[in-house]
Parts: sequence; C-alpha cells; structure tokens
Amino acid sequence: MTDYKDKLGGLADKLKKDTPKTPIQEVHPIRQSAALKEEEAQLNVWIPKALLKRMKSYGVEYDTSLKDISVDALKFFLDTKLKKST
Repeated sequence: MTDYKDKLGGLADKLKKDTPKTPIQEVHPIRQSAALKEEEAQLNVWIPKALLKRMKSYGVEYDTSLKDISVDALKFFLDTKLKKST
C-alpha cells in the first residue's frame, strides 16, 4: 500500500514539473472586411399584402432577404427623386 502512495505522490510531482507535450492552439483575430456596416435603425411599415407577396417571391427567386430588397428599393426611390428635383 505504501508503494502505491509513493507512486501516486511521484505522479503529482511529475505533472507539476513536466510541461505539457500537446500543442497549444493559437488564436488569431478575424480580419475585418474593408466595408464596415452602417449603423442601423428599425423601420416598421404596413404595406399591401399583394406587394409583400411579390417581395417574398422575388426574394426566393433571387436569394435575397426582404430587408435587402427594402433597402435597395428605398435607395433607388430616393436617388431618382433627388435627381429629378435638381
């Protein structure tokens, strides 16, 4: 029994003295993309059901979100309105 305790005590000392032989994983930060996201705000609007169905079918067909469709449509609308007024 004392032989077992001696081996167990020796194991603890070995663990304390020896450095781990397994490689340690290195963590590298993710590179940020060049285009930073703009700050966003929430917009809630009521639109006709038929228009929503058209938006959803367009999104499925062209693999884009309703948010992206809305943002593109608003940008297009405002750009054309500003060009006409100047």
